[in-house]
Amino acid sequence: MLRVFKRLFRYDKRFRFGFSILTLFIMIALISLFSPYNMKAWNTVPRDMASSLKYPLGTNSMGQDILWQAMVAIKNSLLLGLIAALISRIIAIVLGLLAGYKGGLFDRIVMTINDSFIIIPLFPVLILIASILRTSLSITVLGIIIGLFGWAWDARLFRSQILSLKEREFTKTAVLSGMKTYKIITSEHLPYIIPLIMAATINNVIWVIGMEVTLSMLGLSNLNTPTIGTMIYWALQYQAIFLEKWNWILTPIISCIVLILALYMLSTSISEYLDPRTRLQMIKGE
Repeated sequence: MLRVFKRLFRYDKRFRFGFSILTLFIMIALISLFSPYNMKAWNTVPRDMASSLKYPLGTNSMGQDILWQAMVAIKNSLLLGLIAALISRIIAIVLGLLAGYKGGLFDRIVMTINDSFIIIPLFPVLILIASILRTSLSITVLGIIIGLFGWAWDARLFRSQILSLKEREFTKTAVLSGMKTYKIITSEHLPYIIPLIMAATINNVIWVIGMEVTLSMLGLSNLNTPTIGTMIYWALQYQAIFLEKWNWILTPIISCIVLILALYMLSTSISEYLDPRTRLQMIKGE
């Protein structure tokens, strides 16, 4: 794992760029924990103030400091992505690895369930759930809901990798030596697909953040909780574009674009590392 990180950071500019930007966003998220304001409250500062030393990005029409609001929104959006990705990764890894290795009836049952989740029209389902739970739809609850629906494609991807690894000589040697199934999967197979899991996890975080922004802009999330999506929603509700309050509307939009771009750079860099030819070039350069 650490060796993969070192190779990517040393030889891939995209990885360095994405990792540096993501680190910056994580630092912003940590700093937001020390916010002097309750960002769920309105009228904590004077309304519609221009940028100044006290309010670097000004204030909005709800009486909130835009800079601190953006920092808290970034923290909540990253937290949402992390919760959803963690839940969906656990399900995808467990089912994908077991289905690929066990095969037979177990594989057919798991893949039938998996395919059922793939064909479910996820967005309408999330709209329905969000409409029902909107007042109690916290970051944690939304992350759990999205995570429970966001694992199917990656489970199939991990299964296909295990099907390939199962035919390798080291797997047959492990079986003949009497190694237990869980030991073969965790010790022999899992290390091979860690880069794939990393890339899939980052892609999942991108998808989750995009889904949250979409739901929030439709007013189908807890609008009192600052996220990138709810910032855009309230800016649009107060006609920020028509009133040319660019500091309010552009702050979350630019934050979202830069964050997703950084995650995309990381994902493409890791995905390219999975190509044996690219990996061989990195090894030769060491």
